[in-house]
Order: sequence, then structure tokens, then C-alpha cells
Amino acid sequence: MTTLYGIPNCDTVKKARAWLTENGVEHHFHDFKKQGVPATDLTRWLAVAGWEKLVNRKGTTWRGLDESTRSAVVDNRSAHALLLAHASVIKRPVVNWSNGDITVGFDAADWQQRI
Repeated sequence: MTTLYGIPNCDTVKKARAWLTENGVEHHFHDFKKQGVPATDLTRWLAVAGWEKLVNRKGTTWRGLDESTRSAVVDNRSAHALLLAHASVIKRPVVNWSNGDITVGFDAADWQQRI
């Protein structure tokens, strides 16, 4: 089954969930706020997508971090620790598609090709 990871009040996550439903894609929603970030999944996301894509450096949570914390994120390992501690810094949504592919962010054209 497809799993969409994110935060329920995020506008992009709302759009992505609606898109999946409208296009008949059965999916499970994993709420970072209630269920946390699964560490083993995060390791896989970083391996597939890379920390540069997974870390949302445009969001308010990132901008609210002190400079030393932000500058310490330089690779997958350092990003892993930060993303476990601050789920809101993860670019959303992260989707684990039923075929095992991982995508980060919402791209309707790309998603249409996946279904």
C-alpha cells in the first residue's frame, strides 16, 4: 500500500492527500506529529532522495533553528539526527509508493505517471 507521510495541517499534504483520493489511490497517512518519524524509513529516504532534497530549508521551522544547528547539517548522517528531532523540517509529503519508490514533495504530473 502507498503511505503518505506528513503533517495534517500542511497545505501541500492536504493537496497531496486529496489528489490521491480523487485518483483512486488507496493510501495510508502517517502523521509525523502523532506517530513520529520512523527512523528506519528516514534512513531509507535519505539514502534514496538525499539530505539536500529531504531537508526543507525554506520553511519556518528551519529558519527558526539557530545558525549553528543549521550549519551542522552537511550530510545524510547529520540530517538524520535533525529530522528525527524536528519532523517539521522534512519536506512534505514523503510518499512510499506501493512499488517501493520514494518521492519527496507533491508533483501531480509525476504522480499521474506512477499510478
